[in-house]
Amino acid sequence: MSIKENSIAIDSLELFYREVAGEIDKPPVLLIHGLPAHSYTWRLLLSELEAANFRAIAPDLIGFGNSSKPSKREFGYSPEDYIKSLAAAIAALEIPQFSLIVQGFLGSVGLQYALRYPEQIEKLIILNTPLNSGVKLPWTMQQWGLPLVGEMLTQDPLQIDRSLEKGSGFVIEDKDLDYHRKPFLKTSSAGRSLMCAVRNLQLSRVMAELESGLMNWSKQTLIIWGMQDPWLEATEVEKLAASKANLELVKLEEAKHYPQEHFSGEIAKSAINFLRRKNL
Repeated sequence: MSIKENSIAIDSLELFYREVAGEIDKPPVLLIHGLPAHSYTWRLLLSELEAANFRAIAPDLIGFGNSSKPSKREFGYSPEDYIKSLAAAIAALEIPQFSLIVQGFLGSVGLQYALRYPEQIEKLIILNTPLNSGVKLPWTMQQWGLPLVGEMLTQDPLQIDRSLEKGSGFVIEDKDLDYHRKPFLKTSSAGRSLMCAVRNLQLSRVMAELESGLMNWSKQTLIIWGMQDPWLEATEVEKLAASKANLELVKLEEAKHYPQEHFSGEIAKSAINFLRRKNL
C-alpha cells in the first residue's frame, strides 16, 4: 500500500489529502468523508483502487483530520462554505473531470457539488449518505451541536470511538481508532470544528436540494448501501433506485452506517466494476 499524504492551500487554509497513483488516462476518483470522520476512513478502499490502477484522492474536509481548523469567523462551516472549498480544491488539484464517492452526514456536500457541476462528474457512487427529506440527524450527532453539552462532548476523543463503532456495528481495531481520534488529541479546535459543522448542517434545506436534484440526475450512479444502518432507512433509497434507470443499488445486508470500515472488499468489487464499465 502506497498512500501518499499531501496538502494544498485553499485561500488562507490548508487542505490535507491522501492519494494513490493510477493510470493517467482514467478519470481520477474523489472520495468525500462524513461525520465525524476524515480521509483515514477511506484507507482500505484507497488501497483497492490503487490495485485496480485508479488514481484516487481523499481530502480531509476543512475542520477535520489534518486540514485547517479555522474559527467560525474564518470559515462558516455551512454547506455553501464546504462546496466553495471543495471547488477550490478540485481546481487546485487540476482534476476537471472525476468520479465521486461520498459517504455519511456531511458527505452530502459532495452530492450538492455533483448536482451543481454535473459536467465534471464521470460517475457517482453513494455509500450510506442522507438523501431524502425524512432524514434526521442521529441523537449521537445532535448532541455535538447543543449549547454547553456540545462544547464538552466534542472535546472528548472517546466520542469518536463510540460513534464510529455504534454506526459501523463492529469493533474497530485500536490502531485504527488511534488515527480516527488523533486530531482530537492534538488540538481542541478539532472539537470546535466538529461542533460548528453539526450546527451548520442545514439538513432540511440540503435534503430538499438533493431530492429535487436526484430526480433530474442523468449520470450513471451506483448506490452501495449498508442495510442495517441504524441512522438511515433503506426504504426510501430502494424507492429512489427503482425510480431511475441510471441508478443501481447494491445491498450490503450486514453492513451499517460506515460500510467502508468493514466491507471494503465487497464495496471495492462493485465500485471498480462500475467505474470500469463504459457509460451508456
